[in-house]
Amino acid sequence: MTSMTRTTVGVTGGVDTHGQSHHAAVIDHLGRQLGDREFPASPAGYGALGEWLQGHGGVDRVGVEGTGAYGAGLARHLCEAGILIVEVDRPDRRARRAHGKSDPLDAYSAARAALSGAAAVVPKLRDGRVEAIRALRMARSSAVKARSQATNQIKSLIVTGPPQLREQLRQLPTLKMIAACARLRPGHQLGDTEHATKTALRRLARRHQRLSEEIAGADQELHQLVHQVAPALLALPGVGPEVAGQVLISAGDNFDRIKSEAAFAHLCGAAPIPASSGRTPRHRLNRGGVRGANNALYVVVLGRLRYDPRTRAYAERRTHEGLSKPEIIRCLKRYVAREIFNALPVLDAENRSARPLARP
Repeated sequence: MTSMTRTTVGVTGGVDTHGQSHHAAVIDHLGRQLGDREFPASPAGYGALGEWLQGHGGVDRVGVEGTGAYGAGLARHLCEAGILIVEVDRPDRRARRAHGKSDPLDAYSAARAALSGAAAVVPKLRDGRVEAIRALRMARSSAVKARSQATNQIKSLIVTGPPQLREQLRQLPTLKMIAACARLRPGHQLGDTEHATKTALRRLARRHQRLSEEIAGADQELHQLVHQVAPALLALPGVGPEVAGQVLISAGDNFDRIKSEAAFAHLCGAAPIPASSGRTPRHRLNRGGVRGANNALYVVVLGRLRYDPRTRAYAERRTHEGLSKPEIIRCLKRYVAREIFNALPVLDAENRSARPLARP
């Protein structure tokens, strides 16, 4: 009976990930340590790590730290091999002070978290169109920040520049100001304040124009990708490509990892947290979740409060009931999260594409 149990009960793995190497550990179903080993963070190393884990028996699951960073490649490889992956948070400082810190200790800690169920979140796969959206949005966000920085620098130079140049430019709207600065013709006497200021303004303005072209191109690409993945999202009131892209990134390529609309609301930080005590039932604001997704819900709510008659009527009714505007917005976020979840596409496991089907 004992030998049969050993062959049918699987083992659990844990991996502490780093930039150049990953440290893996294996424990049995009782938590006993079976071994640990270091592998290079490369495709060959991923394969060797998977074979080493399976050499200890059937693998029930593997807890991996940093599946969104250093562990992303390993998580994809193990998922393709049919191994269940769960995301493990870094041990808290209190536990590390008590038990110490090393790669083997962290790997065993990840394995124990996966075995106990303390780590049960299925990570994002990052292998489909949603990952492509994330990459494009990252480049777009960088361009937007750089353009804002160029705008602020132009206005600062105009304020502190020569009086004649300042009077010529500071009354113009921003876009006309940028265009006027891009047309400036400075001289070659860079030691002169006016010539140097004109040179700087022209360079910043032309940089601003190039960034605007880059952002416009990224917007077209993102709109096309988002429409391919989730056209039902774009059909919702107040949801544009930017909001839909953020929601899709928060959900990940494997939308089916989110089991319910309540789980999705919790992911977005839109699910109130119980804070009752004694005979006083109450809830408090959830400050967790993906803050980018929470901000996307906020943008949708603000747009609907301005343009959607149904939302405006709800806000008026709740105001008469004594709720403040922040409380109404929090309630509306929860309703918007439900609508967005029902509009998320259902994943087609055969071809890794998204089908826009309604959930029951």
